[in-house]
Amino acid sequence: MKAHRSVHRVAIVGTGTIGASWAAHYLVRGFDVTATDPAPAAETALRSYVQAAWDAAASIGLAPGASPDRLRFTTDLHQAVADADFVQENAPERPELKVKLFADIDDALPPDAIIASSSSGITMSVIQAECRHPERSVIGHPFNPPHIVPLVEVVGGKRTAPETIQDVMSFYAAIGKKPIHLKKELPGHVANRIQVALYREVVYLVQEGVLDVADSDAAVSWGPGLRWGVMGPHLLWHLGGGEGGIQHFMDTLMPRMVDAWQDLGTPDFTPELQETIVSGVLKEANGYTVDELADRRDAMLSALLAVRARHGPETQEGP
Repeated sequence: MKAHRSVHRVAIVGTGTIGASWAAHYLVRGFDVTATDPAPAAETALRSYVQAAWDAAASIGLAPGASPDRLRFTTDLHQAVADADFVQENAPERPELKVKLFADIDDALPPDAIIASSSSGITMSVIQAECRHPERSVIGHPFNPPHIVPLVEVVGGKRTAPETIQDVMSFYAAIGKKPIHLKKELPGHVANRIQVALYREVVYLVQEGVLDVADSDAAVSWGPGLRWGVMGPHLLWHLGGGEGGIQHFMDTLMPRMVDAWQDLGTPDFTPELQETIVSGVLKEANGYTVDELADRRDAMLSALLAVRARHGPETQEGP
């Protein structure tokens, strides 16, 4: 495989919620972006999204020369990717669709460009099955919304070249993302599996009548969720071990945690439980629309990222 050239032009394939958010991020980071989507009115919806997201995205990192005017749109897939250095694919989660789409992109793309899929559940080994150059295809799964949340899960397929993984990790890091490399393929990747595991227990507790929906949200967001926004669980347990750190935690506290695993539950997701959650969420939303709640979320996330940038290990001097 040829050495990958520097990325100047990014193609966005699929401009739904994730694709539009990716477009905003790449534009804010100073790239020329060409987007494509066959849906009616896709261009109008995309440009509206970019306009609405611009200030929040720019507050995190605005590159010199960045402008929403550097966005082009076409319904022609081949035209969209013909001069791209990097493709971010965001099509619906249907294996047969992604397999064909990747093969089409692969045929139209310059030989030294990379194709990354935002797929949240389909493995790259499946997606790259009909590509002539599968070595340059990789999962680059973001966390929603990509123009604010830095996490990207990078996962290769069976035929992905190691240098592609290295290039993608470096590229995402250079544009303000926090890429993590998954060394094995598995459905749902990692972050979503962690979310699912947590939510299973939350739903179980609601079903058991331990607490209501609003209090279950508060239990996460005002407790461990606050700490997780600063450090991950392993490092937090290191602090939880006191002066002995993680070794003391493992020796004295971990056995109790292992015992507690046996008490975790799996809810029986009945129509009644679904209705309990729906009504509880609507009550908790207190009349705010989804867009209004999303704006509130994004403002707080942007503020948290600003705090992390000031206090993170890359800028912090001493303990």
